[in-house]
Amino acid sequence: FDFCQAEGKKRPSENLGQVLFGERIEPSPYRFTFNKKETCKSVCTKTYDTTKPEDKQKLDFLKKSMLLNYQHHWIVDNMPVTWCYDVEDGQRFCNPGFPIGCYITEDGRPKDACVINSEFHEKDTFYIFNHVDIKIYYHVVENEALGARLVAAKLEPKSYKHTHADNPDCSGVPMDISNKASGEVKIAYTYSVTFHEEKNIRWASRWDYILESMPHTHIQWFSIMNSLVIVLFLSGMVAMIMLRTLHKDIARYNQMDSTEDAQEEFGWKLVHGDIFRPPRKGMLLSVFLGSGTQILIMTFVTLFFACLGFLSPANRGALMTCAVVLWVLLGTPAGYVAARFYKSFGGEKWKTNVLLTSFLCPGIVFADFFIMNLILWGEGSSAAIPFGTLVAILALWFCISVPLTFIGAYFGFKKNAIEHPVRTNQIPRQIPEQSFYTKPLPGIIMGGILPFGCIFIQLFFILNSIWSHQMYYMFGFLFLVFIILVITCSEATILLCYFHLCAEDYHWQWRSFLTSGFTAVYFLIYAIHYFFSKLQITGTASTILYFGYTMIMVLIFFLFTG
Repeated sequence: FDFCQAEGKKRPSENLGQVLFGERIEPSPYRFTFNKKETCKSVCTKTYDTTKPEDKQKLDFLKKSMLLNYQHHWIVDNMPVTWCYDVEDGQRFCNPGFPIGCYITEDGRPKDACVINSEFHEKDTFYIFNHVDIKIYYHVVENEALGARLVAAKLEPKSYKHTHADNPDCSGVPMDISNKASGEVKIAYTYSVTFHEEKNIRWASRWDYILESMPHTHIQWFSIMNSLVIVLFLSGMVAMIMLRTLHKDIARYNQMDSTEDAQEEFGWKLVHGDIFRPPRKGMLLSVFLGSGTQILIMTFVTLFFACLGFLSPANRGALMTCAVVLWVLLGTPAGYVAARFYKSFGGEKWKTNVLLTSFLCPGIVFADFFIMNLILWGEGSSAAIPFGTLVAILALWFCISVPLTFIGAYFGFKKNAIEHPVRTNQIPRQIPEQSFYTKPLPGIIMGGILPFGCIFIQLFFILNSIWSHQMYYMFGFLFLVFIILVITCSEATILLCYFHLCAEDYHWQWRSFLTSGFTAVYFLIYAIHYFFSKLQITGTASTILYFGYTMIMVLIFFLFTG
């Protein structure tokens, strides 16, 4: 954007998580000194001559951004500068960004931020917020020699048509840019700063006023209750089956003294000779189990740290950094689990197994990420990841994650295979005709619904925080939902597995993985719905990016739930 630039200042450095999320921090031309009041200080003046094509292009870009309600995000002392305004019911909403400008439509309707001022009334006109009133609140530290600490920064965007750009007075009519305007357009950028002492806000709780104005905490409790009801219902079902049915079955088997009774076996007892037959594509299943274990532990530890408050929004990019580092360090459990299962499936090709565990799922994620980055790079976006960072990620993967996976696999193959309690028959049993409910596909599709029901309200907030730049800070809720999701996935799978074993279908390994893994498909459907209903994304590149990143999330979620 063609705003005022800071001359010759160094750019702050970002951490890994910020780089991956595409957050870039730029130095600012707005300078101020503590407790020194500034009124209507000029920053710079931009002049656009619409007869010149490059000037017209810059101005059109500004207009387009105002039409799409683009926002400035400013930071002072690591605090977002917020724009607080009254919404209905007498509540104040604090937005951590403020719009570039706004637009009045051809029939005189104000869009987005234009409702704040009745002077914005010209039809088919853009109003640019070229003046900001910044209020900085500080808290004087009594017992230390340090002086004062900043506890809040708020601003009011204003629009003024400065008649004398070199000596601005910040009064008069708003700065309007008519859509059909031609000739010369002059925009002078100015600011005012005032400092206020605020005794009531402590430095440690200075983020609270932003988080309080984030709505929806009551929806959270509702969603948690909803999920807990699902969990209780499922646990009841599982407990009932375990206690009543299995207890009955086992009691009945124990009563059989004579051999002729034992001929009339039924239900799950019939498939005991086939239940531990290795699954088809056992290699792939063991690799998925390894990667899934890695993701499961990573998510658990990340959320645990987030609950303790290490990864608050104040540490920008901390969440992503933490997740990536943990994922790299958790190569050992992945290799170990994959090797254990592969060995108990009777597999021989252990080298292939280790290589696939190290490279299959991370490789798919990295390839997807790399293609997205190429698109960003081609579009000239600032979110494109520099080549050095890509090399660093590859180095983390190849030099730390892969060797750790090998170590895990070594221990996994050294241990004896998992002992099965019953022998497997030589000849596979014939599976009888299945009813609709115990066929593989309907069972798998039904299995994903319950876990998805537990998470979909949280999902809305998480997608909002990723795509709509809202802050996400409800890690306590998320941790609770995570535990609920783990329980629900396990119990739904146990139930469906029991039903199809009773119907004498002994192919349970893949089905148990896919039953809860199918939740990821519902996640994908929800993400598509969110894209069309909530986001106004236009252009092919943006659409490809949205779905590219969504596919990464879906794959990770699939491995995790499975």
